[in-house]
Amino acid sequence: MTGHSPERGHSAEYPISPDEFGDCFSGFQSTAFRLETLQDYSAADEPAFRKFLAGESAPPPGTGSWPDEVRSGIDRGLRYDRVHVVTEPLSDYVRFECAWGYRRSVRAGENIRILPVPEGGWPDGLPHLDYWLFDSATLVRMDYSPDHRTITRVAVSDPEQIAAANAWRERAMRLSVPFTEYAARFDDAMLPLGAR
Repeated sequence: MTGHSPERGHSAEYPISPDEFGDCFSGFQSTAFRLETLQDYSAADEPAFRKFLAGESAPPPGTGSWPDEVRSGIDRGLRYDRVHVVTEPLSDYVRFECAWGYRRSVRAGENIRILPVPEGGWPDGLPHLDYWLFDSATLVRMDYSPDHRTITRVAVSDPEQIAAANAWRERAMRLSVPFTEYAARFDDAMLPLGAR
């Protein structure tokens, strides 16, 4: 991978292990960007998701391994940006992700933005593609299985694809709104205000 791991032969794309993916987070020097485009990351068997659906209270804000990692990175001068393209009405999983994940991460310092679109719509100029982009140079595409239960992390070293990922980042950031602004339209469970 460009910048953080040696390329494997001359292939422009190759799968990487969870450990190699972790090295991207420990090795980046400035920025980490995440584009999320799925509406369900299939956490149906995840205990926290089941608790959310049962109406239990969220964990304390700003706690957990990811918020801790973000806070530590920000203390070292790193930046974390994320844009999630969400279709409305929100899926149960996106509601869970916003209510129990994003709120905690934002309090830790992650810059999370939401790009809402109506069901069946999609923002012009953005792909249906999940990826991480580190330091504007290291691209890791997140390939999910059709049922969203398994993931293959693919390092991409092709300069044209990296340039496209940078352009998509800029467009997604420009079209989206800060999570806190978006979430103000919803209650604690991310149901529209007045819906109950």
